[in-house]
Amino acid sequence: MTQFPAAIAPSPTRDLAALEDEITELAAHINAATYRLLTLIREFDERHGWGGGGLKSCAHWLNWKCGINLGAAREKVRVAHALQSLPQISSALCHGRISYSKVRAMTRVATEQNEGYLLMIADHGTAAHVERLVRNYRRVKRSEALARDNQFHALRELNWYIDDDGSYVIKGRLSPEQGARIAQALDGAMATIHEEQREAAENVSAETPVAAKRADALERIADTFLTQSSSGDEVSVKGGDRCTVHIHTDISTLQADGDGAESELASGGHVSAETSRRLACDCGVVHWREDAKGTALDIGRRTRSIPPAIRRALERRDGGCRFPGCTARHHVDAHHIQHWADGGATRLDNLLLLCRHHHRLVHEGGYNLKLEAEEPIFTAPNGKRIPAGPDKRFSGNVFALYTAHQREQITIDAGTLVPLWYGERMDDGMAVEGLVRRE
Repeated sequence: MTQFPAAIAPSPTRDLAALEDEITELAAHINAATYRLLTLIREFDERHGWGGGGLKSCAHWLNWKCGINLGAAREKVRVAHALQSLPQISSALCHGRISYSKVRAMTRVATEQNEGYLLMIADHGTAAHVERLVRNYRRVKRSEALARDNQFHALRELNWYIDDDGSYVIKGRLSPEQGARIAQALDGAMATIHEEQREAAENVSAETPVAAKRADALERIADTFLTQSSSGDEVSVKGGDRCTVHIHTDISTLQADGDGAESELASGGHVSAETSRRLACDCGVVHWREDAKGTALDIGRRTRSIPPAIRRALERRDGGCRFPGCTARHHVDAHHIQHWADGGATRLDNLLLLCRHHHRLVHEGGYNLKLEAEEPIFTAPNGKRIPAGPDKRFSGNVFALYTAHQREQITIDAGTLVPLWYGERMDDGMAVEGLVRRE
């Protein structure tokens, strides 16, 4: 049988009107407390209070420490920062006049110019009214943006004529997307020409106008296209292609107490030994033997540092990143607790799944990991142990809200939160038009 504290024990004889007033008054107090919570979250995030435990963000900290769903936690962080520039909405929430649901919707579109209008709708309507207004307003803005893009597309043009002196004069109007791509291409061509001139040790005047350099860059782009067209090569740009990073290293670099300081990228760059160790935790390995002159003597077959069968068992056991408070389940690496280059075995009892963020912290970030009674123990760079779960400190009860708000002179009663809505239908078109006018 469920036991209730005496202060909130259900009573069949309780007057329904008094019960209704108590609910609305308590809800208003909770709204005021929510404002306080959001201001604390904003300060905590600005001061990176969540960073000491190796977590990815303030939202991940809220998810871990406060039990808030990760998506809802991200929304709270967003709203907390948005309220900083919205004094009217902040004041209404602080005094319990409006709910967090209304505030969350308004802050998606609110500005200093329109927050008063949005607040008027929130005072006179329900959360559903506010959500519908914001949804319709965003739909209008998307339609406006689409119409503007279509207009840019329709007005695009490029013209040229030959002047009396024989020079070409080019004039055009481009859509924002076209203009950005062409500007990027011109910048790239200008950089290429500058590098070629520098390598050739040509004495190029530093006072050459930028406009003249752009003309040279445009000619270079045209030459490149004509050259490729004449050779029959098809020019294509593939965005988002995944790539493999090739690293050339040796066992001395991969060992914790090895002599090597860095490894060489196939592209010519270098990465540190610890970064090499992290990448080698879960990767494809090709054993390459060469002589003192760098000539390849023997190249072995490509193998995986983590065999597929062990990887599947590891994913089934861990389910995702094992770092305290982390909820990542995808894009995780298999980490060798004792690196295989140091003699660590590729067995389940020496492996742990870590997301890319926490894998880097363990290798390059100074965090330490060890096993105690088959449980992973993480410590921060300062040696402080990171708890496996949030603490259970008692932080008061809801009735303390009344006292706190009285102390802060926030007056709340049963009618504070109730909207001034009498059942009339909201004119969606008029509401959105009023919001648009305040831009």
